[in-house]
Amino acid sequence: MEYVSPEGLRLDGRRPMEMRQIRADIGVVAKADGSALFEMGNTKVIAAVYGPREVQNRSQQLNDSALVRCEYTMANFSTGDRMRKPKGDRRSTEISLVIRQTMEACIMTHLMPRSQVPLLHLGELFLHECVVCSFLSLVSLFFQIDIFVQVLQADGGTRSACINAASLALADAGIPMRDLVTSCSAGYLNSTPLLDLNYIEDSAGGADVTLGIMPKLDKVTLLQMDAKLSVETFENVMQLAIEGCKAVATYIREVLLENTKQLEYRRGI
Repeated sequence: MEYVSPEGLRLDGRRPMEMRQIRADIGVVAKADGSALFEMGNTKVIAAVYGPREVQNRSQQLNDSALVRCEYTMANFSTGDRMRKPKGDRRSTEISLVIRQTMEACIMTHLMPRSQVPLLHLGELFLHECVVCSFLSLVSLFFQIDIFVQVLQADGGTRSACINAASLALADAGIPMRDLVTSCSAGYLNSTPLLDLNYIEDSAGGADVTLGIMPKLDKVTLLQMDAKLSVETFENVMQLAIEGCKAVATYIREVLLENTKQLEYRRGI
């Protein structure tokens, strides 16, 4: 099958180095501390963040930093396959781990270590007369940040869309981060590097790279590749994915800036 025409157009009409249209909105889940909807072409993902809040499972608590948890799911209507997938299937578990590890690299969890909270207990001591004394005790609290990501519609690049949505939701929740994490995919089909693969291109069996970076810090937080590439081809595909990540970062900052302006307007600042 020819994925790039002689005129240099892909099946969906894009150029090889052209991204799909991206769109994002934040504050879409009212009861979450932070939330975001992120679209890359026909792929749509929603993310919600809760926390920092007290650790629910004491066996998972960390003494020197906050615990980060992530749960990835796909809506049953997100693809043409209407078969119900069991919760916690292998693919969902693996993607949950990938997203968690990617976001942990940017979240400043060390700023949310164990805290000691004083509790006041009143007791009475009877000596020569009745005296009410205060006894101060300290109770340790451990914190966690929960990230929930659900794919509403899948058309390739779901991992990248999930990471972008999670990054936006964390920013909306006011979670301290070293930098935003943005993600994009790139592949190699018909001897041509392609940016931001859709489902048909992703399923073609060619090599594809999913990349996550912190653009301001110039650090890679995620790199996954299917199939093999020569060093020269890999460098070209990798550079294409980096450019895609930077384009997503620019757009996300614009969304956050616009949201900040709207908040200031509502507050009359």
